[in-house]
Amino acid sequence: MDQLQSFLPIILLFLVMYLFLIRPQMKKAKQEKQFAAQLKKGDRVITTGGIHGRVLELNEDGTCVIECGAGKIKFERAAISMERTAKLNAPIKEKK
Repeated sequence: MDQLQSFLPIILLFLVMYLFLIRPQMKKAKQEKQFAAQLKKGDRVITTGGIHGRVLELNEDGTCVIECGAGKIKFERAAISMERTAKLNAPIKEKK
C-alpha cells in the first residue's frame, strides 16, 4: 500500500501530461495528415513560410507544385499550413 501511495503522484503526472499535451498533439497531427491527403489541384494554399499560391500538381512522393507570384515552386505537402489555408479559404464575414 505504501508503494502505491509513493507512485501515485508520478502516475497522476503522466496522466495529466497525456491528457493535456500528448493527446491533443496526436489529434492535431492526424488532422494535418488528413488535410494534406485531401489537397487537390486548384486549391489556394499558404505555406508555413507564408508563400501564397495555387496547387498545380500533387506528386506521389509527398510533394506538390505550387504556382505563386515568383513562378512554380515544389514543396513538401507537410509545408502547407492547415490553419493559414483555412483562414484564406474561409468565407468573409460582413460587418454591420
